[in-house]
Amino acid sequence: MSDHRLLNGKAVRVRILNEVKTYVESQRGGPVGRLVSISIGDNPEVAVYVRNQARGAAAAGLRFDQQLWGDEVTQEECKRLITDMNDDPDVLGIILQRPVPDHINVRSLQSAIHPLKDVEGMNPASIGNIVYSDVALAPCTAAASVELIKETGLDLKGLEVVMIGHSEIVGKPAAMMLMAEGATVTVCHHMTRSVAMHSRRADVVVVAVGKAHLIGPDMIKPGAAVIDIGINQIVDTDGTTRIVGDVDTDAVLDVAGWITPVPGGVGPVTVAILMRNATVAHKRQLAAGWIS
Repeated sequence: MSDHRLLNGKAVRVRILNEVKTYVESQRGGPVGRLVSISIGDNPEVAVYVRNQARGAAAAGLRFDQQLWGDEVTQEECKRLITDMNDDPDVLGIILQRPVPDHINVRSLQSAIHPLKDVEGMNPASIGNIVYSDVALAPCTAAASVELIKETGLDLKGLEVVMIGHSEIVGKPAAMMLMAEGATVTVCHHMTRSVAMHSRRADVVVVAVGKAHLIGPDMIKPGAAVIDIGINQIVDTDGTTRIVGDVDTDAVLDVAGWITPVPGGVGPVTVAILMRNATVAHKRQLAAGWIS
């Protein structure tokens, strides 16, 4: 029997992908454009992400074009190819996989993706829109964390949330999105003097740091929701490798009201949000007259 305290990301993923599929099937004006995934150089970790995205697209009824560009491609060639995709009405959205080779400026390429095709929500314009509470095309992992908080049934208005980690692609946008929902947000980072002092008073703790089992039960208020975005590989004493989050899940489960497992929590929802963003991009492209 499953533990009711574990927030099941897979169930949320299925629900969102079904909603996307319904939208795609409702478009009588013709087929919805394709999602283009760009991987630069051969990277096994990136290949895993691409496979998960391809499965999500298939479940949502979206076409998924996997492109692998060689290590030797130049910054200028990348920009030209992306510009061509911006102008192609059959390209619904562009996904730039990370990491990229050292000679490629990833922020410059993210800026080259037109905001109306930025399904990852990574263009600086998309991230800037969050400041104005336009969160419809937000970074997918940040949006997934907010989606899972909503899954608890907690009212976000006035909710005390502590965000541990302030990265540009997760921590900062998640904090902005939660403020847009009316939450009171404290952001902790590596210069915060006492993270536990903040986290112990929070109704919700969201953590995205990249340190295995950083958060223990002594740092969580009884009944709080804990959203674990961390992905860390650890090697057990018998030599086996496993994936764990930033939270000591088993120990914190005794205290928390809800917690996202790793794996199986935020990750599956992140892929689903990417597909939901594709529907937002489609609506905005229709409104702008890019497609008909």
